[in-house]
This record gives sequence, C-alpha cells and structure tokens, in this order.
Amino acid sequence: MSFRFSEPKKIPRINSKLRRHIVSMPDEIWKASGIVIWGRRIKSLVFTTDIAIIRNCNADAVLAVYPFTPQQVISDAIIQASSIPVFCGVGGGTTQGSRVVALAQDAEAQGAMGLVVNAPITNEDIEAVAQVVDIPIVVTVLNENADIDKRLEAGASILNVSAAEDTPRVVQIIRKRYPDLPIIATGGPTRESILRTVEAGANAISYTPPTTKALFTSMMLDYRNR
Repeated sequence: MSFRFSEPKKIPRINSKLRRHIVSMPDEIWKASGIVIWGRRIKSLVFTTDIAIIRNCNADAVLAVYPFTPQQVISDAIIQASSIPVFCGVGGGTTQGSRVVALAQDAEAQGAMGLVVNAPITNEDIEAVAQVVDIPIVVTVLNENADIDKRLEAGASILNVSAAEDTPRVVQIIRKRYPDLPIIATGGPTRESILRTVEAGANAISYTPPTTKALFTSMMLDYRNR
C-alpha cells in the first residue's frame, strides 16, 4: 500500500505579542533549492554580526563576516548567542597563513557550521584548513574568472558569490560550468534582484537586514501614531 502526502493548504504559524516583530527574509529566497548540511537545509543566511538581529529573524543561518581581522571572542559570542547555525569568517584577505588555520580550528571547536574565507586566500591556505577541520569551507568568489577547479581541489566545498550587481550573471556562468556545485550568493537590495539570483542558479541567498536605525524608525513612527 502506498501513501501520498501533499503540502497543507495553510501552514500553521505561531507568533506572540512580544516576538511578532522580527526581521523576515524576503519570500523570494524560499524559492531557492537550499543546501543540505548534516540533514539541515539552508536557504537563507542573514549577513550580520548583530546578536539582537540574529536572535530576532527567521533566517536559516548566519553569515558572520566582518571587515576586521577575525577574533575568536567575536565568533564565540555570536555562536553562543545564536539559535541558528553560524558560518564564521576566518580571514583569507589581510589575515593569512597559520593564523587562518588557527581561527578555523577554533571556530569549529566553538560550534560553527561552516567557515567562510575571503577571495584573496591562497589555495595552500585552503588546503591547510581542510586538513584540520571537518566542516564546510566556503570560498568567496568575486567574478567568473576565479579558478574554481583549484579551489575545489584544495578543499572548498561551497562557493559564496559576491559580485555586487553582477552577481546573477556570475552565478549563471558558474552554474553552467558546475551543475551540482553548492552556491551561496548575495541577493542584492531588492526582491527582484534576489529572484534573479535564485533563477540564475544560487542554492542559498545571503540577505543583508535593515540597520538597527531603520528598524527603530518604523517602530518609533508606530509609537508616535498611537
């Protein structure tokens, strides 16, 4: 006997008076296929290190990359405070060599789901990291000219395409070359740009949330109108 299951017409949703105000990922992101890591499907990554936003959003994971040399105290604080998996930046640009390896080991020990390295990282450093960790290495790609074969040979398992407004085109080029390669990509500032990136072949989207100032602006307007 076989059974056929169908999606419910209405998905039950539970909110509360105090927690209904969250940062919601754009619906277009959910059209992506997602990347399954250890049985968990990741479609959306919130691009922030703001713990308050991390604790009040509906993203599948956190992309914790910031414009300073990575520090263990920062990654540890984010991972411990987060209720969703964290992909930690461990350098590869200004920070290279043995320090990247040490940061990668520490991030894994702290509980990171994945490691994100910057585009300038050498293949030698990727290989060194891959030899000491057992979590995915996400390599940032800025354009279609990246030697992806060498990155994969060194130990990369996921690409993070960050090519500004050119991202959908770069994703499309990479997808044609590598039909099954997991790709995270920046979605851009609009719903339309997110949808283009998904349709180009991105499996998951990184989303930059509104600033705290912007979130406060709408909240304060609501308070003033009461």
